[in-house]
Amino acid sequence: MTEASNVLGGKLETCCTSPTTGFYRDGKCNTGAGDFGAHVVCAKMTAEFLEFTKARGNDLSTPVLAFNFPGLKPGDCWCLCASRWKEALDAGVAPPVVLAATHPSILEYVSFDELKQHAV
Repeated sequence: MTEASNVLGGKLETCCTSPTTGFYRDGKCNTGAGDFGAHVVCAKMTAEFLEFTKARGNDLSTPVLAFNFPGLKPGDCWCLCASRWKEALDAGVAPPVVLAATHPSILEYVSFDELKQHAV
């Protein structure tokens, strides 16, 4: 795999390894063939966003032991699907973004200015 870049043009930094995030579960918001959700936004969870996504059918706060998933809490970082972050943005509940750990393919969904407005 070619080393990915971030939305700032530098090397894609690690988003989170505790819990380990990313489509490839490598801690980074990399994407590739098979990642139909485009898990490319490194976002810092907020209580408001966790409630929002749970209400939309993607409960990220409840542990799923079968998948070794501890559940997320406010303050945790996680690679979100581009479309879910955009949906949260449109609803006014987008969680903050770690730009250095966010893959540039998010720019197919939102503008860089929108990301900057929500940067950590």
